[in-house]
Amino acid sequence: MEASKKIKITDINTAMAKAEHYCAYQERSQQEVRDKLYEWGLWPDAVENVITGLIENNFLNEERFARAYTLGKFNQKGWGKIKIKQGLKFKRVSPALIKKSLSMIDPDNYLEKLTKILEKKAATISEKEPFKRHYKLQQYALSRGYETDVTADVLKASNL
Repeated sequence: MEASKKIKITDINTAMAKAEHYCAYQERSQQEVRDKLYEWGLWPDAVENVITGLIENNFLNEERFARAYTLGKFNQKGWGKIKIKQGLKFKRVSPALIKKSLSMIDPDNYLEKLTKILEKKAATISEKEPFKRHYKLQQYALSRGYETDVTADVLKASNL
C-alpha cells in the first residue's frame, strides 16, 4: 500500500494560482489558507506574500468569511451563538469580527430556530417526568451552542 503523496510547491506563482482556486471554491479564513500553504511546503516569507496577494485581489476577506461562516452554521446546521463563536475563534478570526458577524443573526429568527430544534428533539424524548424532560431539552440546546437563559425562556414559553 502506497501512502498518499504530499503536494510540494516551491514556485510562488504556482502557489498563488492554487491558493486562488482554493479560496474561490469557498470562503476561507486567513488561518485556513496559511495552514494549507504550509502543508504545500512553502516557506514562511512566501506564505505571507501569497496571503497578501490574495487579500489584495479580494480572494481572501476575513469579514466576508466570518459572515458566511456565521450565517451558514446558523441557517444550515442550527448552531447557537456560543458554538459559532467557538468555531470562529478556532479559525482565529478577530473578536471584533466575531461580534460583528454574530450581530447579523436576527433575534426573532434565533428564537424561532431554537424553538423548532427543541420541538423536534422533544418528539424524540421518551422521558415522562417533566423535570428530567426539561433538563434533557436544556442540555441538548446547550450542546447546540445556545445560551442558558435564552433556552430557559424558550422552554418556559413553549411548554415542551
